[in-house]
Parts: sequence; C-alpha cells; structure tokens
Amino acid sequence: MESDDEIPQLSAGALDALKEFYGDRDTKQKEFEDLKAQAENDFDGGKKLSMEAFTEDWNASQFWYNDETATLLAEQLLDGATDESSIVVVSAPSVFIQLKNLLASGKHTCRPQMTLLEFDERFAVFKEFAMYDFEHPMRLPAELKGKFDRIVCDPPFLSEDCQTKAKSWTTAPAENDPLRLIVCTGERMESLIGKLYSKAGIQTTSFEVKHAKGLSNEFRCYSNFECSAWEWAAKA
Repeated sequence: MESDDEIPQLSAGALDALKEFYGDRDTKQKEFEDLKAQAENDFDGGKKLSMEAFTEDWNASQFWYNDETATLLAEQLLDGATDESSIVVVSAPSVFIQLKNLLASGKHTCRPQMTLLEFDERFAVFKEFAMYDFEHPMRLPAELKGKFDRIVCDPPFLSEDCQTKAKSWTTAPAENDPLRLIVCTGERMESLIGKLYSKAGIQTTSFEVKHAKGLSNEFRCYSNFECSAWEWAAKA
C-alpha cells in the first residue's frame, strides 16, 4: 500500500530536461562572467564579443539582430567617422557589440566616442553604458544632450508613444559633423517615423533588417542617407 507521504519522483525524461536547463543556465552565466572580466580589463580585442551571453527577454521586447545586420549597421556609423565623432546606440545593443568588435579589429583607425543607451543593466559591464528608460527619455546626463552626430535607434515597442519619446532627445545633433541617423522599427511605423524625423530628411531604405531568432513583424530600416548597403526604397 502506497503512503500518502511518498515523495513524487520525476521521470527520467523530466530529469534529463531539468539537467539540460540548469546546464544551459550555468553556461550562460559563465559566458557573462567571462564577458564582464573582459570589459573590466577594457576589452582589447583579443576575443570577439558576442551577444550569446545576453539572453533575449521577449517580455522586455528584446529581439537581437543577427551578426550580419548588426555589423552592417555598425559599419555605416563608422563610415567617415573621426576621433571627434560621437556615436550613440539606442536600444540596439547588438549594434554596439559589433561597433566594439570593428574598432578592436584594426579595420578602422578612428576612435570615436561611443555611448550605449539601454534599459537592460546587464550591459552596464561596458563603460559606455548609460541607463535609458524610454518612459523618461530626458532623464539623461546633461553632457549627453546635443552631443551625438551618428545615431542608431531601435525603439523597444511599436507604439506612437514609444516612438515619439525615443525621438524627443535627437532633435539637437552635434554641430561638427552632418547627422547620420538610422532608425530600425516596424513597417507599420513608417508614416510616423517620416513625420517625427522630417527635418532630418529620413526615408525608408531598401535594407532588410534581420533578427537572430526571426521576428513576425515586418521590420524596416529608415535613414537620412544612402550608402553602399542601401538606397531609398522609393528608388529600389
């Protein structure tokens, strides 16, 4: 006769799944600790940085670009940049990671100033990190206002409120260089993006943004310049 106090036992399959879960978690934690150590040693390029250490949180609308997309966007921010240039990456940490990799590779001799505006404090392992909450977009250090001449922004949510708040502090670019502006967001935001950034001359481009794990929403790249990677969609 079985006792009511008998402790339930997991099946062999359930135990294997549990071991795999904890194994993956421990691996991610180890990757993150290694990355943190790299950052604390002021990353010297000896080992390429990767987004693998940063698990996506879909509830926080985190959908990382694949390496090809992130690298291409980073290249456009570095094209023509100088030591006096100031680059900001807003809610697009995968682009920031590729900026770090490109500068460490020696392919670009310039050393522009960089800032990562991001809500996820895991990225505080990088000295360029600055906390950014789209709900309070102006709560940034005074020295950051009007500083940036090269901007890539991926507002976290496909809503008019989020898009408008994300744009609110980009209206006063630095005066030394022409503004290079890239906004990556959903196709359904096209009309709003055109209105918000009309003075910057932003248009829909032909570039197809791709995410590492796919995304059901149609995504577009909007920019105020053409380059070897894209042209205006109206001309394509």
